[in-house]
Amino acid sequence: MRLRNLAATTAVAALTAAGLTLPLAGSAAAATTARFDFNGDGYADIAVGMPDATVDGKAKAGYISVIYGAPESPSQSIGVISQAEAGIPGTPEAGDRFGSSLEPVDVNGDGVFELLVGASGESLTSDQLKDEGTITVLDGTSWNIKGTTVARGTSEYSSIGRTISAGDYDGDGDTDLAYGENGEEHGALRFRPGPLTADPVTPTTLRRYGMGGATRDLATGDFDGDGRDDLAATWRGIEDSSTFITRWDDRAEPAQWYADADRGSSLAAADFDLDGTDDLAVGLVQPNPESETTHCKDRLGGAVLLLKGSKSAGFGAESECVTQSSPEIGGAAEEGDDFGAALAAGDLNGDSRPELVVGVPGEDVGTVKDAGGYVTVNGTEHGLHGGLARSQSTPNMPGTAEAGDRFGAQVTVGDHNRDGLWDTAVSAPGENAGEPRSGGVWFAPSSAVETYPQGKSLTPFGFALPHGAVQYGEVLGL
Repeated sequence: MRLRNLAATTAVAALTAAGLTLPLAGSAAAATTARFDFNGDGYADIAVGMPDATVDGKAKAGYISVIYGAPESPSQSIGVISQAEAGIPGTPEAGDRFGSSLEPVDVNGDGVFELLVGASGESLTSDQLKDEGTITVLDGTSWNIKGTTVARGTSEYSSIGRTISAGDYDGDGDTDLAYGENGEEHGALRFRPGPLTADPVTPTTLRRYGMGGATRDLATGDFDGDGRDDLAATWRGIEDSSTFITRWDDRAEPAQWYADADRGSSLAAADFDLDGTDDLAVGLVQPNPESETTHCKDRLGGAVLLLKGSKSAGFGAESECVTQSSPEIGGAAEEGDDFGAALAAGDLNGDSRPELVVGVPGEDVGTVKDAGGYVTVNGTEHGLHGGLARSQSTPNMPGTAEAGDRFGAQVTVGDHNRDGLWDTAVSAPGENAGEPRSGGVWFAPSSAVETYPQGKSLTPFGFALPHGAVQYGEVLGL
């Protein structure tokens, strides 16, 4: 745990030597320069979940680590954060899958972030075959990390903690929690109001899904331009699926505000055309099995559907589809690429307009199968257009493209070196598959002048993590 304090001290020393002053934890500057700042030093950090990792001999008990941002690049890991640590609820048990999902959240508005952690296989009884699941808030600002369980599954099939999102949805000033919950036959989307500082409260059901339905992903954005958080969800069942948006009215009552029959595997929200309303990107979009229409008929290799926000025409009145066959998009559309399996949005070039980072973990690099890659698609006043593709075979990206790496399985963005430009973190959970410490995360800095700035690999071996670390980067949070 002492690495947290060492990282902060190192950052302060480096900035002082350069004649710069580090903002105090919780200052306005820290809040605006770091999207996820777990230790309060003003740099964006990267949370990495390994739900399949072994802890204390318990297979798939799961743990997480946090990679700290620093003046040049992320360089230091907090090590292991698991349920074996004092102050974190629960104990490591086989199949808990602690780290199933990660979501940064500023619970008290001080600019220093806490971390929501899902444990989808957590059993709340002595029967370890039950998977109620839990969601816990971790506070990393103290000497010892402390946790508070804020949601618990309601049945043996619940498996909550697979999909989570946070925002002030009801407009009361407290951060709220939304999460998917499975059932024996039907799944649901739940809402747990804030503050997220106490034991679980009774959740509200926002939507009950059809047979076999489960939430695939969630995203928070301001889709109607009223300055308040809305919740987007995409789900899939046996015979039904959709993507929909829930918004809360002036009486803090939730209602479905928009729905589309197409579904996806990933979501990202951002105002790509800068019209004052967030757009919604739906990755690996697929049609509803009961619908005769779909937005994206060409889905070879995967497609991203962009549903555009608009104060005049209404949300979703305009849309577009992006594939690797689209004009000036890097790479070639091929079966199994999984273009859109992961999405992240942010301003990477300093022009105040977001870009969309698209993971392509099934991309073949030459003859190397499923080596993976990612594409940074440009935001324009008309939507998304063009994008540069990168893999472990492109210049200045460490490592070698190898079969099954799945580089691009997860992508996140944030200003990790605090140079004013958001950077990209890309995971390859298949890196060195079969070895005791497999997987990795790659830091790809942004640059206003270089097309391929020097990247950096961040691996469990390099951080000397225990041998139980497997598929490092299977889950990322930022």
